[in-house]
Amino acid sequence: MIPSLIVLRGLPGSGKSTLSGVLSDDGRWPVFSVDDYFTDPQSGDYAFKFAENHRAYQQCLDNTEAAMAKKTEKIILDNTFTLDWEMEPYFKLASDHQYRVFVVTVENHHGGKNQHGISDEQIAKMAAKYKLRLF
Repeated sequence: MIPSLIVLRGLPGSGKSTLSGVLSDDGRWPVFSVDDYFTDPQSGDYAFKFAENHRAYQQCLDNTEAAMAKKTEKIILDNTFTLDWEMEPYFKLASDHQYRVFVVTVENHHGGKNQHGISDEQIAKMAAKYKLRLF
């Protein structure tokens, strides 16, 4: 079977984390997110630090690459990925490691709220920049 990289993208509160849990088959498959960097593994508390955002992106990429090097059959990414350039390094990794890529856009049809306290104004700004690939 060809290994798969499943890229979940969507605005905060859309349900990416919930869906990633379902797709991970109760933790059988790894889920990587930029949010992991800012989440305390003991308490689960989330504390975003903008100055460290580049480290969070690098950690997520490094974790994905390590899982690919182990030939993990299914890897799930759970990030906003509102801009195409944010996904490009993962597409390159997938190509280098011969993974097929599925990009899934998650939409908030359930009235969910984001868990990180991002304001509606900030989400609207993110939505304005959000691009969908139609072809």
